[in-house]
Order: sequence, then structure tokens, then C-alpha cells
Amino acid sequence: MDDLELEKISVLIADDSTEFREGLRALLEGVADMELVAEVATGAEAVRLAMEQQPDVILMDINMPGLNGIEATRQIVSSSPHISILILTMFENDDLVFTAIRAGAQGYLLKGTLRAELVRSIRSVRSGGAVFGPGIARKLKSYFAHPSPPVLPPSFPELTERERQVLDLMAQHLSNPEIAQRLSISEKTVRNQVSNILSKLQVADRAQAILQAQKAGLGNQQPGAPLQNHKQ
Repeated sequence: MDDLELEKISVLIADDSTEFREGLRALLEGVADMELVAEVATGAEAVRLAMEQQPDVILMDINMPGLNGIEATRQIVSSSPHISILILTMFENDDLVFTAIRAGAQGYLLKGTLRAELVRSIRSVRSGGAVFGPGIARKLKSYFAHPSPPVLPPSFPELTERERQVLDLMAQHLSNPEIAQRLSISEKTVRNQVSNILSKLQVADRAQAILQAQKAGLGNQQPGAPLQNHKQ
């Protein structure tokens, strides 16, 4: 037996499904060059433990309570760009794929990917490669082969369309009465929407929500301009 110990890839699992985490844990335990260093159920925990544990790879779900996986990816990559993040999700949504890539994810696979393929993907992103499932790879190929005018995907998938409208107007520094007038809704409804936004973004106040929104590119319209591409 070699004296040199096999260098292992440290992996953190972020997924709110206990059953799915158990399956990933069993998979990693059976792979000689990988070790599970932590598993979490929320995006906020993923960010915190990523800073503490500094894993090589994070297997990141998108739809988790509170901070979603894409925003968690953005925060982790911003502070620790050496950590490779592989999205594992049920959603094969074009907007989510491109938003995840922009956030810094190195791979995007659907849950249900063959175990052998997942193991290869973990090794690949650890080595600096980019990994996408067959269906997603076709989407990327089609996108770059037939480019269309860029459309900004939703930066906060945890928000409803109406909440994104309100957040966009907040980022333009409109007051609640002004937002109510622009959207033809009551001030009480605006207050409720703002409260929901603060809760979902896990921020303490309006100023922090506006900062996150502006970092994501919201609030670029002039306050007097009509809203575009918004559904009622």
C-alpha cells in the first residue's frame, strides 16, 4: 500500500430534502476520493458552513427555505471563488440555468442524474471544468448558436412576480404610496408585499433589500418610466 494518503475531494451538501441528502451521503461514502464534510438544509447555512469548512465542492439545491441556492452560490463564490458549486435541482428552467451560471455555478445537473455521472461531475468541477446535463447542454448550444436579445432572468426566484415588481420599484427609491399608485394597488397591499420581500430575502430593513436588488440589476428604470415586461 502506498505511503501517500489519497487526497480527497471535500464535499458539502445543501438540500432541504432529508431523503435526498441521505442518498448523496451514501453515494459519497462509497467513493474513495471523496469525503462529506457537512450537510445543510438552507442556503444561509450553506453560506455559513462554506466559510467555515471551505469545501472543494458544494452540491447545491435551488429551492430551499429562506435564502435560495442561486443567491447562496453568488455569496459563496464572491467570497471564496476557489469553491466549486454544482447545482442539483428538479428545475430545467432556462432562466434558472443562466442565472445560476451568472451567479458562479460551474455545473447544473438535474436530480435523477446517474450516480456514476454525478461522481464524474464532482471530479470535473473540482478540476475547474464546467458540467451540464444533456438537456441543459442542448439549451446552451442552442442559445449560443441562435442568440436572441438578452432578457434579464428573475434574480430572486423565491419572490412572486408581484413581489419582484415591488422590489424593482423599491430599488428606484419609490415610497410605498408611490408604489401603490404605480401598480394600482392599496398601500396596505404594498406594505404586505414589502414585509414578504424582507422575510424572503432575509434582510433586516428596506435599505438592505434595496442594496440586494440594485446589486442584481433591479431599479435601473427611471422612476417616471412605465413598467415593462411585468404581469399583473
